[in-house]
Amino acid sequence: MALSKDMVRCIDACLECYKACLGTAMNYCLEAGGKHIEPKHFRLMMACAEMCRTSAHFMLISSSHHKHTCRECAEICAECVTDCERIGGMNECVAACRSCAESCRAMAA
Repeated sequence: MALSKDMVRCIDACLECYKACLGTAMNYCLEAGGKHIEPKHFRLMMACAEMCRTSAHFMLISSSHHKHTCRECAEICAECVTDCERIGGMNECVAACRSCAESCRAMAA
């Protein structure tokens, strides 16, 4: 079964978000310290990265459960946007999360 163009776009958005969240957390946040490494924020970034990776995986294997992972992914990405904006300095992460949330919401519908 071939993946639809919308699904391919969503997979790409998920993988971009995975890279942005993990990369920002491990490189920017760890170096910046302070609010950037508060446990609640850091755990959220790790959860977001992993959920994005998981959603991409479920779509890549054509699992019918991708609607569930995408719904959760959209929710976590939206939460990550809010928290990263609250702390500031993570524009790449915010943009990637926003794009992924939008794409996953559509995929979960």
